[in-house]
Amino acid sequence: FAMTTSSTFVTSEHEETARLLKALAHPARLAILDYLALQTSCYCGDLTHQLPLAQSTVSQHLKALKEAQLIDGTIEGVRNCYCISQKGMELMQTKVIPLLHRMNTTVSQKCC
Repeated sequence: FAMTTSSTFVTSEHEETARLLKALAHPARLAILDYLALQTSCYCGDLTHQLPLAQSTVSQHLKALKEAQLIDGTIEGVRNCYCISQKGMELMQTKVIPLLHRMNTTVSQKCC
């Protein structure tokens, strides 16, 4: 991977990784993911009972997580069901973890 001074060094891989990281870049979204990860099945209920946030705020965070493909959600009548997305976890493993590995390799070289 060679960096250049032109804008062509930003690849679609970078854009996809940035999209995932942006979705994770809010404490409430991390709390939602953490809560869903602790569930043994799809969570069907009102997440506002689990978080000290207004329903509209929770909905905005759920929308961002769904758009990033980190969660799946369905509406069954008046109930919403949410779970961690398998596709989202695969994206994290193929996009974010390799970046962290490359960064860790650089840190271990103690360049400064």
